[in-house]
Amino acid sequence: MLLFNFQLRKYGIGKNKKIDDYQYGGGFGMVLKIEPIYKCINKLKKKIFYDEVIFLSPDGEKLNQLMVNNLSKKKNLIIICGHYKGIDQRIRDNLVTKEISIGDYVISCGEIASIVLIDSIIRILPGVINKKSFIDDSIQNGLKTSYPIYTRPYKYKNLKVPNILISGNHKKIKEWRNIQLLKKIEKNNKNKK
Repeated sequence: MLLFNFQLRKYGIGKNKKIDDYQYGGGFGMVLKIEPIYKCINKLKKKIFYDEVIFLSPDGEKLNQLMVNNLSKKKNLIIICGHYKGIDQRIRDNLVTKEISIGDYVISCGEIASIVLIDSIIRILPGVINKKSFIDDSIQNGLKTSYPIYTRPYKYKNLKVPNILISGNHKKIKEWRNIQLLKKIEKNNKNKK
Protein backbone atom coordinates (compact mmCIF):
# COMPACT_ATOMS: atom_id res chain seq x y z
CA MET A 1 0.00 0.00 0.00
CA LEU A 2 1.41 3.36 -1.03
CA LEU A 3 0.44 6.65 0.56
CA PHE A 4 0.14 9.89 -1.34
CA ASN A 5 -1.23 13.24 -0.32
CA PHE A 6 -3.07 15.20 -3.00
CA GLN A 7 -3.76 18.86 -2.39
CA LEU A 8 -7.16 20.00 -3.65
CA ARG A 9 -5.84 23.53 -4.31
CA LYS A 10 -4.09 22.11 -7.37
CA TYR A 11 -7.60 21.49 -8.75
CA GLY A 12 -9.12 24.67 -7.30
CA ILE A 13 -11.27 27.12 -9.22
CA GLY A 14 -10.08 30.49 -10.56
CA LYS A 15 -6.99 32.57 -9.92
CA ASN A 16 -7.08 31.88 -6.16
CA LYS A 17 -7.66 28.14 -6.63
CA LYS A 18 -10.84 28.25 -4.56
CA ILE A 19 -11.91 24.90 -3.11
CA ASP A 20 -14.82 25.90 -0.85
CA ASP A 21 -17.98 27.99 -0.99
CA TYR A 22 -21.14 28.88 0.95
CA GLN A 23 -24.00 26.41 1.28
CA TYR A 24 -27.03 26.66 -0.96
CA GLY A 25 -30.06 27.35 1.19
CA GLY A 26 -28.08 29.25 3.81
CA GLY A 27 -26.48 28.01 7.00
CA PHE A 28 -23.16 28.36 8.71
CA GLY A 29 -19.94 26.76 7.56
CA MET A 30 -18.17 26.51 4.24
CA VAL A 31 -18.45 23.40 2.06
CA LEU A 32 -15.75 21.85 -0.11
CA LYS A 33 -16.74 22.35 -3.75
CA ILE A 34 -17.61 19.53 -6.11
CA GLU A 35 -15.24 20.49 -8.97
CA PRO A 36 -11.83 20.17 -7.25
CA ILE A 37 -12.68 16.85 -5.59
CA TYR A 38 -14.27 15.46 -8.75
CA LYS A 39 -11.30 16.47 -10.92
CA CYS A 40 -8.76 15.07 -8.46
CA ILE A 41 -10.50 11.70 -8.02
CA ASN A 42 -11.10 11.25 -11.75
CA LYS A 43 -7.45 12.02 -12.52
CA LEU A 44 -6.35 9.47 -9.92
CA LYS A 45 -8.76 6.84 -11.25
CA LYS A 46 -7.36 7.21 -14.77
CA LYS A 47 -3.96 6.01 -13.50
CA ILE A 48 -4.86 3.32 -10.95
CA PHE A 49 -7.86 1.22 -9.90
CA TYR A 50 -9.07 2.11 -6.40
CA ASP A 51 -10.89 -0.47 -4.31
CA GLU A 52 -12.62 2.16 -2.19
CA VAL A 53 -13.19 5.90 -2.17
CA ILE A 54 -13.61 6.65 1.52
CA PHE A 55 -15.09 9.80 3.01
CA LEU A 56 -14.38 10.39 6.69
CA SER A 57 -17.47 11.78 8.36
CA PRO A 58 -19.08 11.64 11.82
CA ASP A 59 -22.20 10.15 10.23
CA GLY A 60 -20.34 7.30 8.50
CA GLU A 61 -20.13 3.68 9.61
CA LYS A 62 -18.22 3.46 12.91
CA LEU A 63 -14.63 2.31 12.42
CA ASN A 64 -13.91 -1.04 14.07
CA GLN A 65 -11.23 -3.70 13.88
CA LEU A 66 -13.14 -5.92 11.46
CA MET A 67 -13.42 -2.99 9.04
CA VAL A 68 -9.70 -2.25 9.48
CA ASN A 69 -8.84 -5.90 8.81
CA ASN A 70 -10.92 -5.84 5.60
CA LEU A 71 -9.44 -2.53 4.42
CA SER A 72 -5.91 -3.85 5.02
CA LYS A 73 -6.57 -6.45 2.29
CA LYS A 74 -7.38 -3.76 -0.29
CA LYS A 75 -4.70 -2.62 -2.68
CA ASN A 76 -5.56 1.05 -3.26
CA LEU A 77 -7.73 3.46 -1.27
CA ILE A 78 -8.66 7.08 -1.73
CA ILE A 79 -9.46 8.86 1.52
CA ILE A 80 -11.30 12.16 1.30
CA CYS A 81 -10.66 14.38 4.30
CA GLY A 82 -13.53 16.75 4.89
CA HIS A 83 -13.01 20.27 6.11
CA TYR A 84 -15.24 23.07 7.29
CA LYS A 85 -18.89 21.92 7.12
CA GLY A 86 -18.13 18.98 4.83
CA ILE A 87 -18.15 18.18 1.13
CA ASP A 88 -20.73 18.70 -1.59
CA GLN A 89 -23.33 15.93 -1.31
CA ARG A 90 -22.91 15.05 -5.00
CA ILE A 91 -19.44 13.69 -4.23
CA ARG A 92 -20.87 11.52 -1.47
CA ASP A 93 -23.67 10.28 -3.72
CA ASN A 94 -21.61 9.61 -6.85
CA LEU A 95 -17.94 8.96 -6.02
CA VAL A 96 -17.71 7.80 -2.42
CA THR A 97 -18.01 4.04 -1.92
CA LYS A 98 -17.63 3.96 1.87
CA GLU A 99 -18.21 6.50 4.64
CA ILE A 100 -16.34 5.98 7.90
CA SER A 101 -16.59 7.66 11.29
CA ILE A 102 -13.88 7.40 13.95
CA GLY A 103 -16.41 8.24 16.67
CA ASP A 104 -19.42 10.23 17.75
CA TYR A 105 -17.79 13.63 17.92
CA VAL A 106 -16.67 16.39 15.58
CA ILE A 107 -13.04 17.38 14.96
CA SER A 108 -11.73 20.36 13.04
CA CYS A 109 -10.49 18.47 9.98
CA GLY A 110 -10.60 15.09 8.31
CA GLU A 111 -6.80 14.79 8.24
CA ILE A 112 -6.85 13.89 11.94
CA ALA A 113 -9.36 11.11 11.29
CA SER A 114 -7.34 9.91 8.30
CA ILE A 115 -4.28 9.46 10.52
CA VAL A 116 -6.32 7.19 12.80
CA LEU A 117 -7.62 5.18 9.85
CA ILE A 118 -4.27 4.93 8.06
CA ASP A 119 -2.35 3.95 11.20
CA SER A 120 -4.88 1.27 12.13
CA ILE A 121 -4.52 -0.26 8.65
CA ILE A 122 -0.76 0.09 8.22
CA ARG A 123 0.13 -1.54 11.54
CA ILE A 124 -1.41 -4.85 10.44
CA LEU A 125 0.13 -4.97 6.98
CA PRO A 126 2.69 -7.76 6.52
CA GLY A 127 6.17 -6.78 7.70
CA VAL A 128 5.17 -3.64 9.63
CA ILE A 129 5.06 -5.21 13.09
CA ASN A 130 5.36 -8.78 14.31
CA LYS A 131 2.13 -10.56 13.32
CA LYS A 132 1.84 -12.20 16.75
CA SER A 133 1.79 -8.72 18.25
CA PHE A 134 -1.41 -7.60 16.55
CA ILE A 135 -3.08 -11.04 16.45
CA ASP A 136 -2.85 -10.97 20.26
CA ASP A 137 -4.42 -7.48 20.45
CA SER A 138 -7.47 -7.61 22.68
CA ILE A 139 -9.56 -5.85 20.07
CA GLN A 140 -8.82 -8.65 17.55
CA ASN A 141 -10.42 -11.21 19.85
CA GLY A 142 -13.52 -9.06 20.27
CA LEU A 143 -13.10 -8.57 24.01
CA LYS A 144 -11.94 -4.93 23.83
CA THR A 145 -9.82 -5.46 26.91
CA SER A 146 -6.65 -7.25 27.89
CA TYR A 147 -5.02 -8.83 30.91
CA PRO A 148 -2.68 -6.60 32.95
CA ILE A 149 0.84 -6.32 31.52
CA TYR A 150 4.10 -5.53 33.31
CA THR A 151 7.74 -4.99 32.45
CA ARG A 152 11.08 -4.52 34.19
CA PRO A 153 12.05 -3.68 36.86
CA TYR A 154 10.42 -6.33 39.03
CA LYS A 155 10.16 -3.86 41.91
CA TYR A 156 9.84 -0.09 41.71
CA LYS A 157 9.58 1.61 45.09
CA ASN A 158 7.08 -0.72 46.81
CA LEU A 159 5.29 -1.68 43.60
CA LYS A 160 5.95 -5.27 42.49
CA VAL A 161 5.14 -7.39 39.49
CA PRO A 162 2.88 -10.37 40.39
CA ASN A 163 5.14 -13.33 41.25
CA ILE A 164 3.36 -15.69 38.86
CA LEU A 165 4.72 -13.70 35.90
CA ILE A 166 8.34 -14.40 36.86
CA SER A 167 7.72 -18.05 37.76
CA GLY A 168 8.52 -19.42 34.31
CA ASN A 169 5.42 -21.65 34.48
CA HIS A 170 3.75 -20.69 31.20
CA LYS A 171 0.64 -22.79 31.85
CA LYS A 172 0.05 -21.04 35.19
CA ILE A 173 0.82 -17.64 33.64
CA LYS A 174 -1.79 -18.27 30.94
CA GLU A 175 -4.34 -19.31 33.58
CA TRP A 176 -3.56 -16.18 35.64
CA ARG A 177 -3.92 -13.94 32.59
CA ASN A 178 -7.28 -15.51 31.70
CA ILE A 179 -8.54 -14.97 35.26
CA GLN A 180 -7.37 -11.35 35.20
CA LEU A 181 -9.01 -10.85 31.82
CA LEU A 182 -12.34 -12.16 33.10
CA LYS A 183 -12.10 -9.87 36.13
CA LYS A 184 -11.49 -6.88 33.86
CA ILE A 185 -14.43 -7.80 31.62
CA GLU A 186 -16.68 -8.11 34.66
CA LYS A 187 -15.49 -4.74 36.00
CA ASN A 188 -16.01 -3.07 32.60
CA ASN A 189 -19.53 -4.50 32.34
CA LYS A 190 -20.39 -3.16 35.81
CA ASN A 191 -19.08 0.28 34.87
CA LYS A 192 -21.28 0.36 31.76
CA LYS A 193 -24.47 -0.06 33.83
